[in-house]
Amino acid sequence: MLCLCFCLWVQQAFPQQSRSADSQEESIEFSAKRMTGSMKEGEDYTKLSGAARIQTEDMEIEADIMELYGRDFRFIKAEGSVRGVQRKDGLTFTCTTMEYDRQEKIAVFSGTVVLDDQENDVVAKAQRIEYREQESLALMQVEVELTQEDSVCTCAIALYRKDEKLLEMTGNPQVVRGKDTFRAQEILFNLDTEEITMIGRVQGSVTEKKGE
Repeated sequence: MLCLCFCLWVQQAFPQQSRSADSQEESIEFSAKRMTGSMKEGEDYTKLSGAARIQTEDMEIEADIMELYGRDFRFIKAEGSVRGVQRKDGLTFTCTTMEYDRQEKIAVFSGTVVLDDQENDVVAKAQRIEYREQESLALMQVEVELTQEDSVCTCAIALYRKDEKLLEMTGNPQVVRGKDTFRAQEILFNLDTEEITMIGRVQGSVTEKKGE
C-alpha cells in the first residue's frame, strides 16, 4: 500500500516532470502523464503512460506506453505509435513496438517498421528490424523494402551493414533501379558504388537508353 500511495503522489504532484535514474553506464531521463513502478533493489520497474518519453545517452524514444525494467533499468519496452532517434548513427525510426537493451546496445523494432538512415540517404521498411549499435548492423525480416534514390530493393531477409553501405539480401530478392530489374537467390548490393553481385538463378532485364 505504501508503494501505491507513493506512485499516486508522484503522478499527482509531478505528472510532467522528468526524472533521472543512474545506471552503471548512463543516466535515463523520462516523462509522462502517469507513472507507476517499484525501486526494489535488483527489480527496478517503471511504467509510463500518456505521452511517454525516454532519453538515454544514445536514444530518444516516444510512445503511448513505455516500461523500464531489470537491474539498473537495463531494458526498455515501448508500445503504441513508437517513434524516436538513434543519435550516434543518425537514425530515425517509427514502429508499433520496440525493445531496447541498454547494456548490449541492441534495439528490436516490430510492426510496420520504418528506419531512416539520413547519413546514407537510405529508408528501410520491414515488419521486424534488429539494430546492433556497436556493429552498426541491421537485420531486417518480412516484407523488406529498402530505398535509396532511384533504387528499390525488396526481399524476405536482409542484412544492412551501415558503415560499409552494403546490403545482403535473400528470400526472393529483387533490385529495381530505374527501368532495370535484377533477381537471384542471393543479391549483394553496394549502395555506395551501386555494384550488384547476384548468386544463383540469376535473372534480369535492362532497358537500353536510346540517344535523342
